[in-house]
Amino acid sequence: MLVSSKYLYITFHDVDIKMANYVAPAREIGFVVNELLDYSRLASLADFADATEELTGAILDEAGKFAAQVLSPLNRVGDQQGVRIEGDTIKTADGFAQAYQMFVDNQWLSLAQNPQYGGQGLPFLIHLAAAEMWNSACTSLALCPMLTAGGIDALAAHASDELKDKYLPNLITGKWTATMNLTESHAGSDLSTLKTRAQPAGDHYLIKGQKIYITWGEHDMTDNIVHIVLAPMTDAPPGNKGLSLFLVPKFLVNEDGSLGERNDVRVMSTEHKLGIHASPTCVMGFGENEGAIGYLIGEPGDGLACMFTLMNHARLEVGLQGVAIAERAYQDALGYAKERVQGRDVETGEPAAIIQHADVQRMLMCMKSLTDAMRGLTYDGAFAHDFRIHSKDEDEKRHFNERFSLLTPLVKAWCTELVNEITSIGVQVHGGMGFIEETGAAQHYRDARISAIYEGTNGIQANDLVGRKVLRDQGAALGSYLEEILETAERIESDERLKPIAIKLKDAVSNLQSASDYVIENAAGSQKFVGAVAYNFLMMMGYVAGAWYMARSAEKAVTELDGSDKAFYERKLASVNFYFAQLLPRHKGYQEAVITGAEIGVSLNEACF
Repeated sequence: MLVSSKYLYITFHDVDIKMANYVAPAREIGFVVNELLDYSRLASLADFADATEELTGAILDEAGKFAAQVLSPLNRVGDQQGVRIEGDTIKTADGFAQAYQMFVDNQWLSLAQNPQYGGQGLPFLIHLAAAEMWNSACTSLALCPMLTAGGIDALAAHASDELKDKYLPNLITGKWTATMNLTESHAGSDLSTLKTRAQPAGDHYLIKGQKIYITWGEHDMTDNIVHIVLAPMTDAPPGNKGLSLFLVPKFLVNEDGSLGERNDVRVMSTEHKLGIHASPTCVMGFGENEGAIGYLIGEPGDGLACMFTLMNHARLEVGLQGVAIAERAYQDALGYAKERVQGRDVETGEPAAIIQHADVQRMLMCMKSLTDAMRGLTYDGAFAHDFRIHSKDEDEKRHFNERFSLLTPLVKAWCTELVNEITSIGVQVHGGMGFIEETGAAQHYRDARISAIYEGTNGIQANDLVGRKVLRDQGAALGSYLEEILETAERIESDERLKPIAIKLKDAVSNLQSASDYVIENAAGSQKFVGAVAYNFLMMMGYVAGAWYMARSAEKAVTELDGSDKAFYERKLASVNFYFAQLLPRHKGYQEAVITGAEIGVSLNEACF
């Protein structure tokens, strides 16, 4: 399975095309973890006393090797082969089952899990950094442990001790996988209309119904699958308050931990999709016969609250998918631009690789700068998650819980909106070769598209950000976030090298505060108001937040220009300067759309279309 060559070669029209293998961006990830976010702050927490920078660095190096050598070669294979139903299971693409077993053998899923159940107890930030590399290498396969990690979170937070003891050890090792079952054919985001029902039957429940769009709902990589199913009980009141959460295993588990009989759970069909072909997206049937045996997670009627534990994990990691696919698309576009000779150098007149052309340089730097900003934002979300869980200081826990809550919809939506732009640019850099499948650029474009849809569409994330995170506390959490950004701007303004970006950062914060004030002052005027302004507000906030991480990157870079890694920090400054010059200005357009465009948004109705 190991691939040592930098390139894979395929033939198209009798021409050899080089498909670059993925290279883990170890230096970029290390910069964000250790220099931008200051990993030592995490290491100072009692729970992470043994998780030294040296140890976590070695772990991430190995995670990168696994991504590049084992997972990356499967990306195109999986895209071409897809999946198929064989009997009662789904046959995955060649090499997937073997690679997943290597994933389990190396205990990758256990990195940030509770040692009580077999986890390694490392920071979630380290898991996220490793997961970026796995998602860059092969998003379809990485989706499987991502859903399992979310299921682990839901069980760890809400399940009984009996369920934890029986299921968590095998889920944490990855020996078993988990799924999230919400959507039905008639019920997408509106979960109050679910038709699946759970009937009490002694110490368990009998689940009957169908769920659709179930990622990795069935497969041949493990001997058990644990379905986390949202459904009302038969006597539950209508609406979201009647929903409960259930654990429904593919195979029942005996008291001694061995697998028992097959549960009444079956895959009915798989979806044929635009992208992520190697990730089975299933229609699952529960209780087609006597009823699928399920066990209550949490209290009756608390299902949606329990499911949100899983969903918040998934939303952060879907935002990470945006970072990961963007990084892969950038690497491939950069490699192609360096190799593709076309046209002439405007200064020398000699034949030139297209990376010498100004517009190609613009496109590549746009890809890189946005990816840098996205990575900073996403990793900061993980950083906040670690502190909100592991800090022993109650005020600090409260602060970072608010920060995590604020950042989660932003990470999910902003990063997945941008990855669609970035992968499109990647196709453009390749030109005609990007529009065919052989270079891989088209696959990145196709694989990225779902990220803005699943785990709550980006419209839902925007409504969550504005309606629940900004309006609920009248902008307090956002105000705290903006104060920290201003502190950075004021600190770096004293450095003449950084003063221009400091001024732009302060201006951007002021603009975002104005937009926030406008939203808070006018939200009560119309029931449609939040929905009319939410997307534009989220995108504006994303660009301002991204500017903060880029400014902090510049602050670090200018202190290291005389060191041994000068070239890296010069590239970092180039990325920062491009962001502030050509990308941050976008926030002003979104500000105008929020403040002066709200009225037209509110006035729209069906007759307008």
